[in-house]
Amino acid sequence: MARFKYEGRDARSVRSGIVIADNKRDAALKLKKDGIRVKNLTEQAETTLTKEITIGKPVKRQHFIMFLRQFSTLLRAGVTIVEAIRILSLQVEGKQFKKILTEVNEDLRTGGALSDSFAKHTKAFEPLVINMIKAGELSGTLDDSLDRLAVHYEKAYKTRQKVMSALSYPVVVGIVAVGVVIFLLTFVVPMFVDLFASVGGELPLLTRFVMTSSDFALSYWYVIVMAVAAVGVGFYLLRSNPKGRMMTDTLLLRLPVFGDIAKKSVLATLTRTLSSLFSSSVPILQSLAMTERVVSNEVVKKVLVRSRESLERGGSLTEPMEGHWAFPPLIPHMIAIGEQTGSLDSMLAKVADFYESEVDASTERLKALIEPIMIVLLAGLVGTIVLAILLPMFDLFNQIDNL
Repeated sequence: MARFKYEGRDARSVRSGIVIADNKRDAALKLKKDGIRVKNLTEQAETTLTKEITIGKPVKRQHFIMFLRQFSTLLRAGVTIVEAIRILSLQVEGKQFKKILTEVNEDLRTGGALSDSFAKHTKAFEPLVINMIKAGELSGTLDDSLDRLAVHYEKAYKTRQKVMSALSYPVVVGIVAVGVVIFLLTFVVPMFVDLFASVGGELPLLTRFVMTSSDFALSYWYVIVMAVAAVGVGFYLLRSNPKGRMMTDTLLLRLPVFGDIAKKSVLATLTRTLSSLFSSSVPILQSLAMTERVVSNEVVKKVLVRSRESLERGGSLTEPMEGHWAFPPLIPHMIAIGEQTGSLDSMLAKVADFYESEVDASTERLKALIEPIMIVLLAGLVGTIVLAILLPMFDLFNQIDNL
């Protein structure tokens, strides 16, 4: 979208201002529909001051869910789509999202469809949203489509938050443990090195090991920093390669404990997305293609691709899933029942509910298991360093007593 400065007049007075459009021709047509005869129309060059920098998505997930809920409520109350978008654009949080809804409102006023207007802002509206909105427009059930989208994103958001919460605890404790160890090795241990050297005698093995580690941390700290940076860059490059993503995603799903949670989370996302699309009467091949883009794990995505190709050849949707290590028998079994009974969307919704509850229970068990392990690990690291300092001091006290 570009900004165009215009000068012209309508039936009553001289008009000037800014219009936003894809190109100059669309800007002129938009102004003509508003009854403005254009005399001068120039594109405004984007400068550092006028350019809006967006980091990440222009709308937070929880704000987007609230937008969908409110949009559906307004439509059920009999408010027109144009008026609903105008109202929501005035009250949504976030400058970027407010601007996007304002532009959508302008498109709607010129006669554009809601799905087409959303399609111009792919950073805010994913293909899943656009296609379900389009299906709702065609079937006349736009409010129901918005409700399904809100449920879909709300459940996916909660599942993701559960997984992130379970994984963040060991990461935070690990960072604290590393920080404490570095502090002890670089500030505390060196204070005792001169004391031990002045006393003389042979130091215990544990003390010598800790002192050597302290010397290395002080002398070659940059090597440690470079090693950590190299690991980070290497992982980024690995994820940038399709084969690398497949390898890391396979490893993730096969990890003990963590892999089981990751697998259930991915399968919950997959089944919830397919259920939402089928409920909105989106064609099955198109639904599978969109779900491939929603699912983040390459292993599961590859199976979905094979399922779509199987359907295109006239085969079964479940054939590639059956016997695959990443897909429990429950999924192809429930899909087969759904196909036979004509209730595939509700069957997939039940599977999604099951895996979401499993993720919830698994993350609670994981947090209960990890907490004591991390406390013991942190106590062991700190205790080892403290013991390495105390052992020579005990020998020193014994020598003093013998004197």
